[in-house]
Amino acid sequence: MLTSKKSAKKKIVIFASGSGTNAENIIKYFKESEKAEVEAVFSNKKGAKVLRKAHDHHVKALFFDRDALYNSNKILNVLLDMKPDIIVLAGFLWIFPDTILKEFPNKVINLHPALLPKYGGKGMYGMNVHRAVLENKELETGISIHFVNEKYDEGEIIFQATTPIDENDSAEEVAQKIHQLEYEHFPKVIENLLFPKKND
Repeated sequence: MLTSKKSAKKKIVIFASGSGTNAENIIKYFKESEKAEVEAVFSNKKGAKVLRKAHDHHVKALFFDRDALYNSNKILNVLLDMKPDIIVLAGFLWIFPDTILKEFPNKVINLHPALLPKYGGKGMYGMNVHRAVLENKELETGISIHFVNEKYDEGEIIFQATTPIDENDSAEEVAQKIHQLEYEHFPKVIENLLFPKKND
C-alpha cells in the first residue's frame, strides 16, 4: 500500500480562543512545507474568528465546550485519533487539562505575551499584560514560548524574544510590538521543536 506524502507530514494542532491571528500565521507558514502542516484548529468559542480563518485555509475547525474538555474524554480521544506531533496554544485562555498533558508529554506549548516569569498567571493575557508592563515602567517586554504544565504560565521556557518600550508607548503600541515578535518567531520555534537541528 502506498503511503501518501500527506500522511508522512508532522501534524500540528492549534487551540485558540479569539481572532486567531497567530493561528493563521502558523497555518500560512507551514502551508508550503513538505514536512509539517496544521491538521486542525480547536476553539472553545463558537463565534471565534479563528474557526472561520481555519475554514478559509481548508484546515479542520472544531468547536468544543467546557464539558467536552474537562468532564469527559471527548477532546482527548479526538487528539489521540489525530496523533499530533505538537499541540500549540495560541491565545487559548483556559487551563489545559492534565489528562491531555499526560498523554502528550513535552508536546504542548504556549505563547505568552510577556517575559515570564513576570506577568504570568490567571487573568494575565492580552491587553491586561501590556497595561501591567507599562504601569510598572518596564524598559522592555517580549514574548515567552514555553511547555505547558498544570499551572498557568509556569512550564519550562523554550524561547524568549525582547523588544524595547519607548517612554510614550501606549498599551496598543506595545501590543503591536509583541505581535511582530509573535509572527516572526512562533512558527520558527514550532519548526525547531518538530525538527531539532543536530549539533555539529
